[in-house]
Amino acid sequence: MLQFLSLATALAAGTLPHPASAAGLNEAATAIGLEYFGTATDNPELTDVPYVAQLNNTADFGQITVGNSQKWDATEPTQNTFSFADGDAVVSLAEGNDQLVRCHTLVWYNQLPNWVTSGNWTNATLTAVMENHITKVVSHYKGRCHHWDVVNEALNEDGTYRDNIFLSTIGPSYIPLAFSFAAAADPDAKLYYNDYNLEYGGDKATAALDIVAAVQDAGAKIDGVGFQAHFEVGTVPDSASLATILTSFTDLGVEVAITEADIRIELPATEEALVQQAEDFGALAEACVGVEGCVGFTIWDYTDRYSWVPGVFPGFGAALPWDEDLVEKPAYDGLLEGLGGEAE
Repeated sequence: MLQFLSLATALAAGTLPHPASAAGLNEAATAIGLEYFGTATDNPELTDVPYVAQLNNTADFGQITVGNSQKWDATEPTQNTFSFADGDAVVSLAEGNDQLVRCHTLVWYNQLPNWVTSGNWTNATLTAVMENHITKVVSHYKGRCHHWDVVNEALNEDGTYRDNIFLSTIGPSYIPLAFSFAAAADPDAKLYYNDYNLEYGGDKATAALDIVAAVQDAGAKIDGVGFQAHFEVGTVPDSASLATILTSFTDLGVEVAITEADIRIELPATEEALVQQAEDFGALAEACVGVEGCVGFTIWDYTDRYSWVPGVFPGFGAALPWDEDLVEKPAYDGLLEGLGGEAE
């Protein structure tokens, strides 16, 4: 097996062949005991024929996450008027390939339509609005979503609750309520809390553990916690430290998954940065593989061509395992190594 030291040496010497692998990422992940390796996608790129050809490649992708078209502004743009066409397109594509679907996301402070954020709500009326939204959306996709991200990014970095219309009107109980509404609409879907920067431990991770406990104490169903894993190159915790954090959640009886991984590089990307990125992706994969109850690994789209990073982090990019020309980068081999596969 090509180790990370030899990977760096091969890259420096220009001798590492690309693309060449003994197994795809999803094949390697499932062979070592994970349920899937997957990618997010979004509707605008589904007109890109070469992009979709790779998206359909189940050797690499056994799971698809719906990037934007199941969020509140897309599914209920006006009150009690629902739109599912874009979400259906992504879900149907995955089903046509026998790929699992992670559905994303039901309750989030962002991408809310104006009628939600500016409404003159009471606790009772907003709870009813939230129940109606969750029930209608989850029921529409009943039996088709392997996971639902029920509540997304409810925490500030210091572990306090993020201010949003649900918190200010309903209070922290909006979180277990959301899980109970989702479970009633589709009892068989795995229900997740999803957030970023949990990977470092500290106050935010502790608060996420408290969310799991609060949902459980309320008698609501919660099955997992998603670690988004959005990083800058060189800042990924080592695999042992990350495994410790993951295990603190599985000890509560929930599963965990890497749900939105990308590792951004300050542009232009140097050879050194690409080698570090490969090592970082490998450490993430190794951590998941090493924790019983870490069920899968998803990247936030697979190619730099459609990455969200440059639009949100000016001067950064090159965050994904395929470049803008859909060619595998060293990060692909880093992931493959971390998943126990072999690069030729």
